[in-house]
Amino acid sequence: MRKIPGPDYLFLIGNALDILGTPVQVFSIMRKYCNRWDRIFRFWSMFIGAVNIYTPDDVETIISTTKFNEKSDVYSFLEPWLQDGLLVSKGTKWHERRKILTPAFHFNILQRFFIVIEENSRRMVDCLLKSTEIEIDIIPLISEFTLNSICETAMGTQLSNENASAGVKYKNAIYKLGRILSERTTQILMYSDFIFNLSSVGRKQKEHVITIRNFTKKVIDERKKYIEINGADAIETEDPNKGVRMNKKKRRTAMLDLLILAQKENLIDDVGIQEEVDTFMFEGHDTTAAGLTYCLMLLANHKDIQDKIFAELSEIFKDKDQPTTYEDLNKMKYLDCCIKESLRLYPPVPFISRNIKEPTKLGEYEVPANIFCHIHIYDLHRRGDLFPNPLKFDPDRFLPENSVGRHPFAYIPFSAGPRNCIGQRFAIMEMKTALSAILRRFELLPVTRPMDLHTATELVLRNNGPIYITFRERL
Repeated sequence: MRKIPGPDYLFLIGNALDILGTPVQVFSIMRKYCNRWDRIFRFWSMFIGAVNIYTPDDVETIISTTKFNEKSDVYSFLEPWLQDGLLVSKGTKWHERRKILTPAFHFNILQRFFIVIEENSRRMVDCLLKSTEIEIDIIPLISEFTLNSICETAMGTQLSNENASAGVKYKNAIYKLGRILSERTTQILMYSDFIFNLSSVGRKQKEHVITIRNFTKKVIDERKKYIEINGADAIETEDPNKGVRMNKKKRRTAMLDLLILAQKENLIDDVGIQEEVDTFMFEGHDTTAAGLTYCLMLLANHKDIQDKIFAELSEIFKDKDQPTTYEDLNKMKYLDCCIKESLRLYPPVPFISRNIKEPTKLGEYEVPANIFCHIHIYDLHRRGDLFPNPLKFDPDRFLPENSVGRHPFAYIPFSAGPRNCIGQRFAIMEMKTALSAILRRFELLPVTRPMDLHTATELVLRNNGPIYITFRERL
């Protein structure tokens, strides 16, 4: 078996004071090795070893089976915040939680969630109507939309004026916490919980976690109180596979309701509910916001593609004020291709990692046990052998006739295999609803261009700075 290529010295040890402090430096070095070898590379940092992969065959070997289902130890840094929720849990607990939460994303439940998302899309359009013909930073706007949507769908709680400021603090705390966690992964001394908790950064993390936890705990308590007051009628309890019962008020079911029902059956406790709500509040708003932001930026810079989407929408809707239905989303074939291509170029989660507990083979390479396996989704999606002219924004790549024969693990914006993203259909539904609402009312004019972006490798793929677009109302 061949030796896995990579630096033979202890990576990150030399010039430690310069290198260990910034994740940008670390990942720029890793990017160099991605360019140097076209399949796999390794690195060592003191007592930590990792193999890095970004080819579909190797990715399939690792994530298509439950054999390597366990997230790498890097994810333990999330535990003070997400505790042992679905993102980081493993074994029996992960399987049981996945079983409880899967019905929340059933087709029939998504139809109920759609009602909330469509209403929030209309409110976002109304907000944009007040800011036409000027450059606006879309990041806060999109983040507010996705946070409102996940609050109402996941928790059954609308962000009123009373708790809107708490929502802003919550978002800011997540951004700051993400940066802290990213920096910690590149500072080997901070892998020690003892050292980290004594540091000023560790104390700041604790403050951010308290802010986040207070916000989510408040809305959990409010939902429980609502259910206690309104009794059994507050929750729709039928099996989603047997159809949807909707009263005249179009009853909505929150994901939190399913957790509360599970608690009544002693399948989960208060801590477990907090874990999953914190997990889905983060994943459900932050990653989708990143996906929407990059997609809008790309469409603003490609008027021809934007016009093709508008032509498709014009065939679906008689006028720009016609309400969108859940069935309309299935007709948006070209918009779907545009979303997929945007997620290829800018996957909101650019990197995932697993523990390798036993020796395994990746092609002609022997991978030893007890190391990390880092999967570089960003680099996988930009391989020229998988996607010719890979930096070009070309939605036609995802037309059915152009997708024939593509490796099933060449494109994984929502991961894949047993631990794929449970909310991916929810995310696509939210992106389609928001984008169709915006593009029916506005022409997007470019301000920030792809070459202006300076992406930061944190928990979510972010730009280091604002992203500007000008919205011009369609006549």
